[in-house]
Amino acid sequence: QVHLVESGGGLVQVGGSLRLLCAAFGPTFRSYAMGWFRQAPGKERQFVAAINWSGGYTDYADSVKGRFSLSRDNAKNTVYLQMNSLKPEDTAVYYCAADNNLSTVVAGTRVDYWGKGILVTVSS
Repeated sequence: QVHLVESGGGLVQVGGSLRLLCAAFGPTFRSYAMGWFRQAPGKERQFVAAINWSGGYTDYADSVKGRFSLSRDNAKNTVYLQMNSLKPEDTAVYYCAADNNLSTVVAGTRVDYWGKGILVTVSS
């Protein structure tokens, strides 16, 4: 069982930066692929980024490539999403996800564990 808790969200101006954290509570964090999704008001949830268990492989949505960076510290059971050059369209609730299978995380369906989400608002 893995419990995910997001933090680091908030209000930021266009062009600014935020770093989201996802802390995982459970004995097997280092074996899980991790990811971030977001859902804007009135829209479907969309994939943002994913990272494999070791941190050696990452995948990003085209909309965030070059601006967002995903990393993990298995010693701290934490995943970090560094978001730079933020745009109003990045405004959404961001959710952390964990699964044994990286492809499952990227697909976003039947993921084993989800966090409750955290709001990011980019104001113009």
